[in-house]
Amino acid sequence: MRVPLPEAFLTHPITHRGYHNRAQGIIENSAAAISAAVAAGYGIEIDLQLSSDGVPMVFHDETLDRLTGEHGDLNARTATELQSIRLKDSTDTIPTLADILTLIAGRVPLLIEIKDQSLTMSATDGRLEAATAAALAIYTGPVALMSFNPHSVAHMATLAPNLPRGLTTSAYDPIDWHPLPEATCDALREIPDYDATLSSFISHEARDLNRPRVTTLRAQGAAILCWTIKSAQAEAEARKIAQNVTFEGYPA
Repeated sequence: MRVPLPEAFLTHPITHRGYHNRAQGIIENSAAAISAAVAAGYGIEIDLQLSSDGVPMVFHDETLDRLTGEHGDLNARTATELQSIRLKDSTDTIPTLADILTLIAGRVPLLIEIKDQSLTMSATDGRLEAATAAALAIYTGPVALMSFNPHSVAHMATLAPNLPRGLTTSAYDPIDWHPLPEATCDALREIPDYDATLSSFISHEARDLNRPRVTTLRAQGAAILCWTIKSAQAEAEARKIAQNVTFEGYPA
């Protein structure tokens, strides 16, 4: 079943990893960034990775190094360990998906990106997808799910068939996506899995919005979001094609 993207995802600009501002101690994907987005009335995009004990954590990277004082793979730590790790330049620690759902409480739309657990855009074991579906089972606010990995989206079609889902998509420049094989980039670039995953939207790389495949999908009824807009001028240009933007670094 293809579930339409709710109107709220087209009318509320979507903060990229929350409404973060490092200079103010508000770090991406943190409780403070989520609270700031809710206060401003924006939608929220977050990223999920999986702890060693199977808990969805709100964190972008596979490793802890960029955003914390710790080193190594996030998925080598338990949720309890991760929740005790402070984010750089902040008093916040790494939150779980359950923490963030409680904090948002349905007040603004939530766009969840399930990060590729295979690191090769290949089949996943479904653990993160299943844990995400379980966490969302009793959530009543507007929420949608997406991933660059079509296999993850296919999992969600089975695990959470009543929730809207889509594909995060890109120009897939092989240089930007190294070490992903060039053949994989070539295949994913044309968004071949939209219908097979019963998606209802894409969130496409803003600089590539003129791609004919994006135009075709919109004509066929797909909702078109985009990432990541960093200025009012770029937003105005993106909105010539996209119905909404994921943004950071300025007030959309």
